[in-house]
Amino acid sequence: QVQLVESGGGLVQAGGSLRLSCVGSGGRFSLFTMGWYRQGPGKTRELVAFISSSGSTNYADSAKGRFTISRDNAKNTVFLQMNSLKPEDTGVYLCNGRYIGNYYWGQGTQVTVSS
Repeated sequence: QVQLVESGGGLVQAGGSLRLSCVGSGGRFSLFTMGWYRQGPGKTRELVAFISSSGSTNYADSAKGRFTISRDNAKNTVFLQMNSLKPEDTGVYLCNGRYIGNYYWGQGTQVTVSS
């Protein structure tokens, strides 16, 4: 059974940085496309960034130039480095793993950016 566990969220002032981590277990993590999603208060869940099994990355326009997604397959971990945070980045950040039509989600980690 695949499990994803996020960590690294917290309260930060605008302009600050956070690094989120997502550790996977129960599957061949290196084959997964991994992504980070965000669900803000009263908003729908939106894709922030994803990284393929080969290391190709893609970012939402709101994340380009500020966020960096990376992975360490030896540690079954995907990271999201978030810099220059804005209040609108506030939300629950969820880790997603995708492999051959199967989707897996973590429980999420709260990020709150104060102005």
